Amino acid sequence: MKLDKIEFTHAVKDIVSEIPPGKVLTYGDVAALAGSPSHARLVGKILGSIGMDSVIPCHRVVNAQGRPAPHWDAQADLLRAEGIIIGSSNRVKLSLYRWDPLL
Repeated sequence: MKLDKIEFTHAVKDIVSEIPPGKVLTYGDVAALAGSPSHARLVGKILGSIGMDSVIPCHRVVNAQGRPAPHWDAQADLLRAEGIIIGSSNRVKLSLYRWDPLL
Protein backbone atom coordinates (compact mmCIF):
# COMPACT_ATOMS: atom_id res chain seq x y z
CA MET A 1 0.00 0.00 0.00
CA LYS A 2 1.37 3.38 -1.02
CA LEU A 3 1.94 5.98 1.68
CA ASP A 4 -0.45 8.95 1.47
CA LYS A 5 1.97 11.74 2.38
CA ILE A 6 -0.78 14.26 3.16
CA GLU A 7 -2.53 11.90 5.58
CA PHE A 8 0.81 10.90 7.08
CA THR A 9 1.77 14.56 7.57
CA HIS A 10 -1.51 15.29 9.34
CA ALA A 11 -1.07 12.21 11.54
CA VAL A 12 2.49 13.23 12.46
CA LYS A 13 1.38 16.74 13.42
CA ASP A 14 -1.54 15.39 15.47
CA ILE A 15 0.66 12.89 17.33
CA VAL A 16 3.41 15.39 18.09
CA SER A 17 0.82 17.92 19.27
CA GLU A 18 -0.28 15.43 21.93
CA ILE A 19 3.17 14.85 23.50
CA PRO A 20 2.90 16.40 26.98
CA PRO A 21 5.53 18.73 28.44
CA GLY A 22 8.40 16.82 30.01
CA LYS A 23 7.99 13.85 27.66
CA VAL A 24 9.52 12.86 24.31
CA LEU A 25 8.99 10.45 21.45
CA THR A 26 11.50 9.30 18.87
CA TYR A 27 11.02 9.85 15.15
CA GLY A 28 10.45 6.11 14.87
CA ASP A 29 7.83 6.20 17.62
CA VAL A 30 5.93 8.91 15.77
CA ALA A 31 6.18 7.04 12.47
CA ALA A 32 4.87 3.85 14.09
CA LEU A 33 1.99 5.68 15.78
CA ALA A 34 1.15 7.27 12.42
CA GLY A 35 0.94 3.78 10.90
CA SER A 36 4.20 3.74 8.92
CA PRO A 37 7.01 2.54 11.18
CA SER A 38 9.57 2.55 8.38
CA HIS A 39 9.17 6.28 7.74
CA ALA A 40 11.08 7.81 10.66
CA ARG A 41 13.18 9.96 8.32
CA LEU A 42 10.04 11.36 6.75
CA VAL A 43 8.84 12.33 10.24
CA GLY A 44 12.06 14.32 10.64
CA LYS A 45 11.54 16.07 7.32
CA ILE A 46 7.95 16.92 8.17
CA LEU A 47 8.90 18.32 11.57
CA GLY A 48 11.85 20.19 10.07
CA SER A 49 9.54 21.94 7.64
CA ILE A 50 7.10 23.13 10.29
CA GLY A 51 9.17 26.04 11.57
CA MET A 52 10.23 27.26 14.98
CA ASP A 53 7.17 29.45 15.58
CA SER A 54 4.68 26.60 15.31
CA VAL A 55 2.48 25.60 18.24
CA ILE A 56 3.39 21.99 17.46
CA PRO A 57 6.03 20.97 20.05
CA CYS A 58 8.55 19.54 17.60
CA HIS A 59 11.27 19.85 20.23
CA ARG A 60 9.75 16.85 22.01
CA VAL A 61 10.88 14.48 19.26
CA VAL A 62 14.42 13.08 19.44
CA ASN A 63 16.34 10.41 17.57
CA ALA A 64 16.36 6.72 18.49
CA GLN A 65 19.32 7.21 20.86
CA GLY A 66 17.59 10.13 22.61
CA ARG A 67 19.72 12.81 21.00
CA PRO A 68 18.29 16.19 20.03
CA ALA A 69 18.63 17.31 16.42
CA PRO A 70 22.26 18.30 15.73
CA HIS A 71 21.28 21.36 13.69
CA TRP A 72 18.81 22.76 16.24
CA ASP A 73 20.68 24.12 19.25
CA ALA A 74 17.54 25.50 20.94
CA GLN A 75 15.92 22.05 21.12
CA ALA A 76 17.99 20.97 24.12
CA ASP A 77 17.21 24.26 25.90
CA LEU A 78 13.48 23.80 25.29
CA LEU A 79 13.63 20.25 26.65
CA ARG A 80 15.59 21.37 29.73
CA ALA A 81 13.00 24.11 30.34
CA GLU A 82 10.41 21.32 30.65
CA GLY A 83 12.50 19.48 33.23
CA ILE A 84 14.07 16.93 30.90
CA ILE A 85 17.64 16.12 31.82
CA ILE A 86 20.04 15.75 28.92
CA GLY A 87 23.02 13.70 30.02
CA SER A 88 26.70 14.25 29.39
CA SER A 89 26.44 12.11 26.26
CA ASN A 90 23.90 14.64 24.91
CA ARG A 91 21.06 12.15 25.26
CA VAL A 92 17.65 12.15 26.83
CA LYS A 93 17.16 9.03 28.94
CA LEU A 94 14.31 7.49 27.00
CA SER A 95 13.47 5.07 29.80
CA LEU A 96 12.54 8.09 31.94
CA TYR A 97 11.09 10.55 29.48
CA ARG A 98 9.55 8.55 26.63
CA TRP A 99 5.82 9.21 26.44
CA ASP A 100 3.45 6.28 26.36
CA PRO A 101 0.29 7.53 24.62
CA LEU A 102 -1.63 4.49 25.90
CA LEU A 103 -1.34 5.53 29.54
